[in-house]
Amino acid sequence: MTTVRVLSSEELAIAVGAIQRLVDIEVPLAEVLIKYCIVREFKKKTILVDVGGMENYVNIVIKGLVRKFARKGKSEFTLQLATEGHLIHSEIAFIKQIPSPVVIECIEPTVMLSLGYTQMIKALDSVVGGERMARQIMQLMFAKKDDRMYKLLQQTPKERFLDFIENNSHLLQRVPQKYLASYLNIKPETFSRMKHLVKRKS
Repeated sequence: MTTVRVLSSEELAIAVGAIQRLVDIEVPLAEVLIKYCIVREFKKKTILVDVGGMENYVNIVIKGLVRKFARKGKSEFTLQLATEGHLIHSEIAFIKQIPSPVVIECIEPTVMLSLGYTQMIKALDSVVGGERMARQIMQLMFAKKDDRMYKLLQQTPKERFLDFIENNSHLLQRVPQKYLASYLNIKPETFSRMKHLVKRKS
């Protein structure tokens, strides 16, 4: 069940910081954009969007952990892990307003700042420089996605694991190992072996 409420001052600071990482704007303008959003709360294991469902929101995680994944047969392939301050949604489904090809699920109890499709159009039309901000956000998102794909192609499993540990070590305690292995395109047994090696060295 979804709960909708207002942001606390601490949560507002997280939301503003997340927007400023996406686009270069001042705090007052970020707060104007936030007024077009709603705050949603979800329980652990809640499916926000399923395959074939509609994606009505673009979301910033205020608190919690959310996974985006694709299904192929009985297998699941983790595409994104979003923690506090990060953006997550089914991009193609949201932009084109078509059924989603991916699943978005809460791994932890989660609070999200969500901007609906219609509200996004209103915000971009009413805020000065709205279209420019939208382009900047899209460019950043695609650059990050390209960078991730490049690393998957160019790095060895060990290099991907060590790069992840260096930049996202906090997720080792929060994300089930099978999801991390899938995200890094590493076999679960290989991931487990490398994890134990790192623990012994530390």
